[in-house]
Order: sequence, then structure tokens, then C-alpha cells
Amino acid sequence: MHNMPLSKFWLRNHLSSLSKMRQISVTPLQSRNPEPISPPAHWVGNPPSSFKNPWPSFAKQHGLADVLKTRFSTNRNFVPVPETRDELVKVRKPDWGRSLPDWKQGLKATWLGHAGFLVETACSASTTRVGSSAEGEEEARGIRILFDAVFSERTSPVGFFGPKRYTPTPCELSELPDVDLVVISHNHYDHLDIATITHVYKRQKAAGKDIHFFAALGNKQWFLNAGIGITADEVTECDWWDSQKIDIEGVGSIDLTCTPTQHFSGRTPFDAGHTLWSSWVVEDPQSNKKLYFSGDTAYKATTAATACPVFKQIGEIFGGFDLSMVPIGLYSPEWFMSNVHCHPEQSLEIHKDIRSRKTIGMHYGTVRGGLSAQYEDVREPPQRWQACCEKEGRWGTECGLCDVGETVLAA
Repeated sequence: MHNMPLSKFWLRNHLSSLSKMRQISVTPLQSRNPEPISPPAHWVGNPPSSFKNPWPSFAKQHGLADVLKTRFSTNRNFVPVPETRDELVKVRKPDWGRSLPDWKQGLKATWLGHAGFLVETACSASTTRVGSSAEGEEEARGIRILFDAVFSERTSPVGFFGPKRYTPTPCELSELPDVDLVVISHNHYDHLDIATITHVYKRQKAAGKDIHFFAALGNKQWFLNAGIGITADEVTECDWWDSQKIDIEGVGSIDLTCTPTQHFSGRTPFDAGHTLWSSWVVEDPQSNKKLYFSGDTAYKATTAATACPVFKQIGEIFGGFDLSMVPIGLYSPEWFMSNVHCHPEQSLEIHKDIRSRKTIGMHYGTVRGGLSAQYEDVREPPQRWQACCEKEGRWGTECGLCDVGETVLAA
């Protein structure tokens, strides 16, 4: 201690005292709903007992008979995952954007595989709180938001059965930097992972640091029942179009809005639709940039006459986005999956509807779906995505892909 500069000694002690204080505050803002009605069209009951997709673009809710027919159909086209990684998504060790020029001024996202991202805002000019870099040195940082991260080996209720990842995580859970906010799009196992939630929460609390969870209506109880100590004041439930201002002491602030998407929910055969699904918008005043995270979504069922209208609404209300993450995989067979998952050509339409200046394809290359695995070559989604974007002259300028572990800056 005697060899430590006085300023650094004071800083560490000051930060230690700050860590014992309330660090995160959440303030509701005015709803961004362009067409408020009561009760909302996606509610079933008032108050809601479950939720539904209220648009003609959602044509039919498939039942168990359809699931079994699809899973065991003689028309399956099963293609094994390639034995070597030459044709699969590349994986790199993440540096959380620290090798990028001007990383402090940019809104950025690091892909963790499938639909998982670690988003970090630009550093505020008034930043006083610091985080630990990979080298163990202290540095200024932005607000860190973990979206739909899954580090488990399988996306199922049990560790010995169910879809298994064929692409490794880019790092260990213990190598994630400090996380301030965890945002979940819906409760499917490939988006809400108890192992990841447990590790991140316990690590933050053990260090005396706040963490806050955001999810759509009906999901709060899962966090409270997870058995890891999460309290009611650490979880915020949102309906579609609800906005929150989040201030993190010494780091900065964001506006976070829960936005609609066409999908469904459920963690058992008996709770389908009991909790709401969503996409999310992050507005970062530090960089004056906006980010869109779609979660899982469809665009238009094969039998529907019109596309889901919410993407154009989102684009109009927020005035476009500087960085977007949109799903491009697990869409086969399309007659079954098109209600809830989009194919790459539809992903491009979402990109245009939301007025995105830079869109990264996700939801592919990591784990196979329980049904789509029987029909979809894992190499097809990125190939189709690139082909349709190149056809319109958008590849590499507006639309693209990244490696697992790679950090992408907003446009």
C-alpha cells in the first residue's frame, strides 16, 4: 500500500464505498405506443392471463399434432453439422471492442453466439466508475447490457437431453466483464438460461455491485423463483412500448424501450403464451446512437397476405437505428416456422422497415432448433443472408455478419 500512488489509493477506496450504495435507478417514461387502446390487442383477458400475436401476419397457432407431424415427417432433409469448422461460423476471443479505434465514443455489441450479445454504450464524459480490463488495469467504460446470453451446453430444461451447441462460447462465464443490466426477449431456453443468469447475478452481488433485469410482462416471477436471491426491486417487467430511463451512477444513462415482435413463449408444454415476448430498443445519449435487438421474430406467415406492421412502426417512431441485430436462422420448414421465425429474405425486409443503417444477422450458427434441425443445413442461413443482401447492394455497407466473440460498432 505504501508504494501505491495516493490518487490511485483514494480512487480504489472511493469506488469501494460507491459499490455499497444504490448504483442503478429505473424511472418509467411516457409510453411510445402509437395506437394505445385498452385493453391492448395482444392481451388475452384484462388483466391478461396470456398473450397473443394480434396481426393477420400471424396466421395459425400450430398444435402438438403439427409439431409431431413436422418432427417425424418423411419429407425431412436432415443434413449433419460439418465435422470441421471450416464452413461454420468463426469464433474469436472477445476483447469487448477495446482494439477498435475510438471505442470509448461508440455504441457497440459483442456477439456471444446464437442471440446473445453484450452491448456497451459509449463512455460518458462524466464517467467516474471504472471496470477491469482484460489486463487487470482500471479503465473507464460505458453501460453494459447483456441480451439473451446462453452459456449452457444445451438449450433445454435438462443437461442430458435437448438441442446441444455445436459452436463453443467465445469465453468462459467468468471472463465476462461486469454487467449492469440483463435484458431478456422471451423465456425460451435458447434465450433465457438459468446458468448464465445465476453466474452473472451472484458475481455482481458478491462484488457489492447492482444488477437489474428487464423482461416483458409475466416473466418477473421466473426471476424471483430462480432460487438465487433475485429480489422484486431488481426486476422490471414491461409491456410493449413501455420505456424506462436507466441511470447508473458514475457510468451514464440510457432509455430502454420494450417493443413488439411476432413470436411466442413457453418453457413447458403447458405454459405457451403465458408470458409476453418482445424486442428492445436502446437509446444511448452518450453517443447519440440507437440500437435495435429483435429477439426472435417472424415477418409474415407463408399463408398471410400482409407482413407484420410493427417493424415499420418501430422505424418511424425511433427514426431508424445505428445498429440492429436481426435473426436469420432456424426458419425451416417454412410452412411451420414462418409464424414465429423469419427467413433471411424477410430479415432484410425487417432491416429496411426499421430503417437500420447497420444490421448484423444472428440466431444461427450455434445451436440447432428441435424442429429446424431436421430440415435446415446449418450453412444455409448465412449464405442466403449474404446472397439476398448482395442482390440489393446492401452487403458490407448496411448488412453483414460477424464472428462469435467479435465486437461491432454502431454506424
